[in-house]
Amino acid sequence: MAGSRLAIEELRERFQALTTALKESSQSPLEASLHFCQEFCQVLVEHASRWKTDEDPLPLLEVYTVAILSFAKAASCLSSECENVPLLLEKLSLSCAELLLLLPQHVPGALWEEFQSSMKLAHGLLQESGSTQLCLLSVLAQQDGVWANTTLSSILSNQIPQTEQVHEFLELEGPTLLNMRIKHLIKVDSIDKAAVLAKMCSEYPGYEGKGNFKQTYLLCICMTKSQEQLMEEV
Repeated sequence: MAGSRLAIEELRERFQALTTALKESSQSPLEASLHFCQEFCQVLVEHASRWKTDEDPLPLLEVYTVAILSFAKAASCLSSECENVPLLLEKLSLSCAELLLLLPQHVPGALWEEFQSSMKLAHGLLQESGSTQLCLLSVLAQQDGVWANTTLSSILSNQIPQTEQVHEFLELEGPTLLNMRIKHLIKVDSIDKAAVLAKMCSEYPGYEGKGNFKQTYLLCICMTKSQEQLMEEV
């Protein structure tokens, strides 16, 4: 654990050094931004490769938390002409969300609180720069845990709440995050739960034309039901 803490502190310092170099750079804003993104990725990959997702997900969550907040703090100095900035942010956000879905049910309180406060601060800083890439992580950070939302728990237990409550939850989460949840449930062989959630999403008017939820639902049905039941659904 001590080694992990030292590694996280070293990571924080290296990102801080990159931000300082960005601010003091004599290059054009675009060149300095491109260089920053390249160096940022190298540092992140180097540190993240110390742990395996399936063996040590919690130190990796710390790595992503530090990385995202560090990037957000540097955002105001990055050129709006640099296409790598939104791309990198998008990758960071999705990779972190994927990791969160893999985490054990209980994340230690201090680590989850650090993630929550960091995402709130990072999302605020990025919004000032006109960026919305952290919306997905911001939604997760508002909850007590990745799978802790009471409406979500009810849906996955097949105890469907009132329509208004379900729609409120779906609107909050957004199609991207819900698609990731469904794919994760399929991956861990919770096909029935994936089917229930996909069905809810496919029936929500706000997601019409988004997310391929109907196809995913039918895929889940193909995996769990007989041909007669499938024909009935079709």
